[in-house]
Amino acid sequence: MQVDILNPDTTLFSGEAKVVTLPGVNGSFQIMEHHAPMISALGVGKVVVDNGSSKQAFDIKGGIIEVLKNKVVILA
Repeated sequence: MQVDILNPDTTLFSGEAKVVTLPGVNGSFQIMEHHAPMISALGVGKVVVDNGSSKQAFDIKGGIIEVLKNKVVILA
């Protein structure tokens, strides 16, 4: 799935992933390929992007995630 992590100044990440782990307001959760459409608020923590062979982590201070048609957009 395509994952884009954006903040007001720059694009932190843009690429493919198998699993994304996110800090939700009420606890962490994961988005996998072909996840159902959703919009959710994010809390303070790490976003971990796993493409199957490596993982990258990004610190965020909150934000919003949108999942639609196998594309994940994180506004942090």
